Amino acid sequence: MYSSSLVDAPLIRAPLHAPVAHLIRGGVIEGIHYGSVVVLGTGGQVQFQLGDIEAAFYPRSALKPVQATAMVRVGLPLDGELLSLTAASHSGEERHLAGTRRILELAGVSEDDLRNVPDLPFDPVVRDSWVREGRLPSRLAQNCSGKHAAMLYACRLNGWPLDGYLDPAHPLQQVIAEIVEDLTGQRIAQVTVDGCGAPLFSVSLHGLARATARITTAVAGTPEARVADAMREHAEMASGSGRDVAALMRAVPGLLAKDGFEGVQVAALPDGRAVAVKIADGADRARVPVAAAALAWAGVDPGLLTEFQGEALLGGGRAVGCVRPVRSLEPVVVSACA
Repeated sequence: MYSSSLVDAPLIRAPLHAPVAHLIRGGVIEGIHYGSVVVLGTGGQVQFQLGDIEAAFYPRSALKPVQATAMVRVGLPLDGELLSLTAASHSGEERHLAGTRRILELAGVSEDDLRNVPDLPFDPVVRDSWVREGRLPSRLAQNCSGKHAAMLYACRLNGWPLDGYLDPAHPLQQVIAEIVEDLTGQRIAQVTVDGCGAPLFSVSLHGLARATARITTAVAGTPEARVADAMREHAEMASGSGRDVAALMRAVPGLLAKDGFEGVQVAALPDGRAVAVKIADGADRARVPVAAAALAWAGVDPGLLTEFQGEALLGGGRAVGCVRPVRSLEPVVVSACA
């Protein structure tokens, strides 16, 4: 399905985003979200594109399934809930903290060895509870702690130093970069630092969709398939209770989905159909309905996507509008506004 040769890195340029969603209040377009969208077919071909799918961008946490695949390729023996947590942007619930502690225990290291930034839990309800209890930010509670614990485990298994495991020149990060290029099919354009402190690799939106499709179409038992299976079977471990990305995987059979900060969403089905979304202003209120519309464009039954049409815009406490994807994204109109 995909060539084993790599194409050049995407160009670093101002992305040519296009309107992807309208804020409609009382029948009038009040605002416009810009962004880019790509839909891939079963053979990897581009079936639909909007905006700029080839410019270099940062996938943020939407790249975590690729990072998890890289770690499994170098011997990470996790499966099930703990492998899902490896690819997680978790909510900081107790099960996420307990799972991260378990990975650290398996690695023979402690929370003190983590180098992600301390933070409060991502979930607002859990975070408020922490504040009321007087609990302080911690590395364990930060939403990428599962990934960082797995990185330490992968280092320990391969005899790589634990110190400096976030340095782009570290053997682990070199392997991850290699697998990013392998699965996206393109050279990395730029390397910087993600919010958690880990290296962040710039690819294209097209490349991100291609990588996720390769993970979902991989042969059973391969590292890619193990990651996909773990995330689909333990969707709340990869995100959290009430999170839209987990609900999306529950709603659409076989779907692998991952979100990322700054309005990034990727999703792919076992037959290789895949979508990737970047909202230019990073707004989640546009990310979810645009991703749902892209999945409908890819052939997912719109009836499975009704809960992902976005929150209503309120006026005086009642619904007076909505965030609606642009018409070109909706082969079947799945939402209407007041």
